[in-house]
Amino acid sequence: MSKITINIDGKEVQTQEGEYLLNAARANDIFIPAICYLTRCSPTLACRICLVEADGKQVYACNAKAKEGMNITTSTQTIEKERRAIMEVYDVNHPLQCGVCDQSGECELQNYTLEIGVDAQSYAIKDVDRSSHDWGHLHYDPGLCIVCERCVTACKDMIGDNSLKTIPRGADALNTEYKAQMPKDAYAMWNKLNKSVIGLTNGTDVLDCTSCGECAAVCPVGALVDTHFMYKSNAWELKQIPATCGHCSAGCQISYDVKHASIENPEDKIYRVMNEWNYVSLCGAGRYGFDYQNANATKDEAAFAKAIEAFKKADTIAFTSTITNEEAYLLQKMKEKFGYKLVNNEAKAFQTFLHNYSEISGKKLYGSDLEAVHTTNFIISVGSALKTDNPNARYALNNSLTVSKGAGLYFHPVKDPIIEGLAKSIMTVTHAPLQEEAALYLVLDLFADKSKLPSDIVEYLASFHSEKTITVEEVVKEKVIEVVKEIKVNEETGEEEEIEVEKSKMVSKKVSKEVVVDDNRLLEILGADEKFMETLEKNLKKKETFALMVGPDLYTHPKAKNLARLVALIEKYSKFELVMIPALTNSLGVALICELDDAKGNFSIGYNTDADFVLSGLGEGDLDMPAINQQEGTLTSVNKRVNPTNAAIGYNGYELNDIANALGFAAEHVIDYTEKLPTSVGFKAEKFDNLPNHYENDGTEVRGYVLENVAVQASDDESVEKFSEDKLEGCIIYLANPVRQFTDFTYKTTNLDEVSGIYMSEEYLSKTDYNEGDTVTVTTAKAELTAKIVCDNKIAGDIVVLPTFDKKLNSEALFDGYRFSTASIQKG
Repeated sequence: MSKITINIDGKEVQTQEGEYLLNAARANDIFIPAICYLTRCSPTLACRICLVEADGKQVYACNAKAKEGMNITTSTQTIEKERRAIMEVYDVNHPLQCGVCDQSGECELQNYTLEIGVDAQSYAIKDVDRSSHDWGHLHYDPGLCIVCERCVTACKDMIGDNSLKTIPRGADALNTEYKAQMPKDAYAMWNKLNKSVIGLTNGTDVLDCTSCGECAAVCPVGALVDTHFMYKSNAWELKQIPATCGHCSAGCQISYDVKHASIENPEDKIYRVMNEWNYVSLCGAGRYGFDYQNANATKDEAAFAKAIEAFKKADTIAFTSTITNEEAYLLQKMKEKFGYKLVNNEAKAFQTFLHNYSEISGKKLYGSDLEAVHTTNFIISVGSALKTDNPNARYALNNSLTVSKGAGLYFHPVKDPIIEGLAKSIMTVTHAPLQEEAALYLVLDLFADKSKLPSDIVEYLASFHSEKTITVEEVVKEKVIEVVKEIKVNEETGEEEEIEVEKSKMVSKKVSKEVVVDDNRLLEILGADEKFMETLEKNLKKKETFALMVGPDLYTHPKAKNLARLVALIEKYSKFELVMIPALTNSLGVALICELDDAKGNFSIGYNTDADFVLSGLGEGDLDMPAINQQEGTLTSVNKRVNPTNAAIGYNGYELNDIANALGFAAEHVIDYTEKLPTSVGFKAEKFDNLPNHYENDGTEVRGYVLENVAVQASDDESVEKFSEDKLEGCIIYLANPVRQFTDFTYKTTNLDEVSGIYMSEEYLSKTDYNEGDTVTVTTAKAELTAKIVCDNKIAGDIVVLPTFDKKLNSEALFDGYRFSTASIQKG
């Protein structure tokens, strides 16, 4: 799209051709009232108060698109009359319970009623049943609902659950006299409001979704409320602390809303998490998993002394990626000073993958991010269970499919009904584990510019192609002549006579014919259906931008080096922009900052992981450490952005910085190291207190800074290995978490009540004599574990999923690096 100039209320502004007028106005700090519209989502035209006049014609700013030279007036006498009538209608029968409503103080109905000056009521209708609904983590009050449909739109366009819809309200019809008395748009809005209410798409009163809570976040009134927050606090009592979510690698912007715990307890407590929902969507872990702080830590001097002795004795520090960049920097400096081995297997695998990618790409980091994926036309995902590895990757995919009219291709061994249900334009290929190479070779084959690819790779790709003759049936039309009899009047005699007349007509018939087609054996290896190429060709029409997302399945794959090189070739020689999804919270930051080792030595310190001496932010080790929500520092996200986070809750124990200082370092606070993060790998010498954390009105993300993508020396060797057709067969297990769970910290939170166990799909259970709740033992060549079966309707197929969020389960012991393994499962 090209830049154009339009005029709004006498002010010339720049915008993109085709941009909605409402977005153009917001980006230039021009106020147009709007209730139903959400940035990044499709317009619903539910509220209609965004009326403006464009070139003399009344239009809706949320739906009308900008054109060069357009002249817009945001307020006229007619428009103000419409807006007032609309707000009066919204206030009809709206309960007068602002004093106890959880939205009071943040309510857009309150705000617009006052803004537009509604001080009288001209309309009335009989009230309806106002019974509320308990939807589990959400509470819905239809009496407060203004049916703006923001919840429906967010669920469909942003999240992809499609769990909400409008259903009949059951109210009496409007008095027909109102149609003549009222402004047109106000009457149309009222008629719709009077007929509709929000319900569930599954036809029940039981909400079945991925439980992200985004619908409650976008609700402008108190109709949808997070159940845990009901009647807990007035909005104006809460202090908002800007932060970054610490659960996965998305690095979502959040604010912790805190106040004192009670009259008796003045300590701060987190009451809820909020987000800038126009610009970023949270998953359920980010929204509800906030109280994982190490609340009871104290400065135990004896325990601290033991920790110092342990550090003096140790040769290894093992740690997870749920740490800040500053802590990672401290660990690296301790390695350099004392010679410690630094062991973090997950980050090490990602670090190695990035290195192997760089040998061909010539760049330290992948080139794109999830923000770009939102507006991309065609997206491919390989090697990631998107909805659980990084929910915002799934949201970006869904937003592309629904709003940007995109299409997608999802390769993964675990069947995913959530992904399959996003849109008709998403194609899923359920391949066997170990065949990720074949998937990337197929992408290279279908989309790379073969005139630029190394010749040996082109020849190798050609080896998968052959011609075969197939018989196809098709319907053809054929012109046939038939003789029919007609009655004609003889002009001379005036008598009727029968004559024969030849007539032609088109008839359809089935014919069989032999056709020579390209037989691509890669499709057969991956198990793609026979209409794959036909459907792909259809989905690729009018697609101009392309994105490839790859994930953690690839980083620990036995052929990870080859996969990294293939990914680099795709990015280098096709139109695909590349995004790599880091496995955990700060895997990317750790991989860039630390020189990681392969194995532990004789005596190890563990930071949030098992070892001879354990530092624990969970309060379960030899010395307490703070959790992420108790720390200041930065986290590096999948979008290569270094985001600041602040402490929401006080902490009374020791920190890693205290240990470092006792060992000879000298920093008052750990954030003193923020400006010392290594610029050689893309960090900037920025002080922590100078890092912003907000969004502009036009959606521009002003948070921390984006890493510089440092150039590295590329190798002249762009060769890749031929892939093996080996695949895992039999009873297969997969190391992954269910929706809303990521780590031990997520598991600790109060409002995320996922059960620990062995996850099986409804489909899998129906084929066996297992039932939910049965105890089974899973055995691999590495180890075995015993746990109860959990039925998970968010997965499908025959692959069993073992989670990592419960460390007592010790699932990782069953696997040899790669996230898939074969196993035997025995009942009892």
